[in-house]
Amino acid sequence: MVAHFYAMVAHFYATVAHFLFTLIFFYELCFVLTNDLLMTKTETEKKKNLARALYLSGMEQTEISEKVGVSRVTISKWSTTDGWKEARAAKNITRPELVNKLLLTIDKLIEQVNSSEDPNLIAGLGDKLAKLSSVIEKLDKKANVVDAIDVFMAFSKWLEYRSQTDPDLSPELIKAINKYQDKYIIESMGSTLGK
Repeated sequence: MVAHFYAMVAHFYATVAHFLFTLIFFYELCFVLTNDLLMTKTETEKKKNLARALYLSGMEQTEISEKVGVSRVTISKWSTTDGWKEARAAKNITRPELVNKLLLTIDKLIEQVNSSEDPNLIAGLGDKLAKLSSVIEKLDKKANVVDAIDVFMAFSKWLEYRSQTDPDLSPELIKAINKYQDKYIIESMGSTLGK
């Protein structure tokens, strides 16, 4: 009877210990989730920007979560919703390389269709070519805007330098030129800002 009593007490303590470990686990889980939820918007943005920079530099998500102080799930969510993988990939390839790869893809598609008698491949070629051409066109359009920004910045620096010796280049004229350069860029990007 005494042995049975001690067995029941031991079982009771084991159950209590298991309950406490479970409680501690849920407490830590709630702490992590609450910590992520209680961050202010400014803190969140700072952490998100730091995490993005670390991700783009090649660091893994687990290491980033430790350094930034948020859960790995949060890092994964940010990475997915904000397109960090695509940005990391884009960082490693230049625009001309990307256009060349797209052109090679088009060439391979045409070769596959020419060497095949499959009507489904022939029927789908036009749609695929249109999509790839659209991507190339978008890349080219973005390139033109970037090139324009570079030219405008160089021109603005030249105007500032030139204004030191040319009395016709007044601050008002330079402001007006900059205003119209900005409008051109905004309109070229298809934005409705400034209209």
